Amino acid sequence: MAEAAVSTLDVESYISNYTGVTRLKRLAFIAANSPTLKAEALRIALDEVKRTTNTQLYLEIVQLCDAAVRDDAWVETVDRKAQQTLEKLEADLAAHKTSLVKESIRMGHTDLGDFHFERGDFQNAFKCFVRTRDYCTTSKHVIAMCLGVIRVSIHMGNFTHVANYITKAESTPDVTDGILIAQLKVAAGLGLLEQKKYKLAARKFVEVSPELGTAFSDVASQQDVALYGGLCALASYDRSELKSKLMDNGGFRTLLELFPEVRELVADFYNSKYASCLKYLKKLKPDLLLDLHLHDHVESLLEAIHSKALIQYFSPYKRVSMVRMAEAFDYQVEDLEKELARLIGAGGIHARIDSHNKVLYARQDDQRSATFSKALAMGEDYMRDTKALLLRIQLMRHDLIVKGNGDALGPSKSSRQDRQDRAAFSESMAL
Repeated sequence: MAEAAVSTLDVESYISNYTGVTRLKRLAFIAANSPTLKAEALRIALDEVKRTTNTQLYLEIVQLCDAAVRDDAWVETVDRKAQQTLEKLEADLAAHKTSLVKESIRMGHTDLGDFHFERGDFQNAFKCFVRTRDYCTTSKHVIAMCLGVIRVSIHMGNFTHVANYITKAESTPDVTDGILIAQLKVAAGLGLLEQKKYKLAARKFVEVSPELGTAFSDVASQQDVALYGGLCALASYDRSELKSKLMDNGGFRTLLELFPEVRELVADFYNSKYASCLKYLKKLKPDLLLDLHLHDHVESLLEAIHSKALIQYFSPYKRVSMVRMAEAFDYQVEDLEKELARLIGAGGIHARIDSHNKVLYARQDDQRSATFSKALAMGEDYMRDTKALLLRIQLMRHDLIVKGNGDALGPSKSSRQDRQDRAAFSESMAL
């Protein structure tokens, strides 16, 4: 990622929006992908990871350091204490199972899940949270179980489990809490983003309520919701949808205020200020490549936004000077011509390029030929249907039956009622 080298991201300000393991994972990702920010990210990460019991993540972060400063004594001490804690939790769970008290057993599994989660052992944490399902006695318990599984699954990158448990949480009775609903929509949006279903992801993100606050900061921040929702919407929504679902959406506008660059990006795109819009995108790109969830989708999203801007600019015209179009987009004419050729080849723009005069002409269908062809086709259909109807009438008039193999038989030995029915049908067809 060469572009990431020019990132001017303020690491401390950026990472202050997160808590828990995602904070450390994002620092490690920045350190691994940005040479200019590596030292600062590692400094913060090494300082914070030693406040946790996640020795596995500590060893991964140490490997990123140019000069190894591995603290084996700390690792050994933490692992020993963690083993003692694990044994105690397992003993407590065994005692709870003996007592057969459902709530105690549920809490025992939950405590074990929290322990493994903090240690970075997401697989065992997942198993523990799922085991609480059989001991949930209220809707609140079911929702807590679902949120635990969703958080772990997101960190594992298993978005199939995320989707399944979102559905389970949403189907739980009395799910009316605004913060919970916002958390589920963020998780659903992340899953759809991972699947590159950008329009569906945008729909989830723009529905997130500002009530979310910091309730999901161990997964994603409010700024992330504004960023992911804004980019996915620009890449997939048409102009009317941008107006109704973003510009007129009071809740999402509140989130956009937390990320002014994305707010300006959306406003410029909607107001056809394409040069300014693309300038913001170019400025944001190095930082976007350092985002834990977005980095794999940056190129696809930016390409889709560029293409939509070109299509939207050209749509009202029959012919456009590519020189003026290049000025509007702050492009070189040659680069614009290549991009337009790609869009024409992909069917995004129905036009042809006059490369000599640098003019883009819209393709227009020959309405006269199309109407004439349609009339001929309708006439042929009418003749075929009429002949078929006449043939059927003649067959019924002579009381003939055509079998599946095409053989014709003489008058059948049908009942008097059948003959009367066929005669009535023949008369109606003749009319």
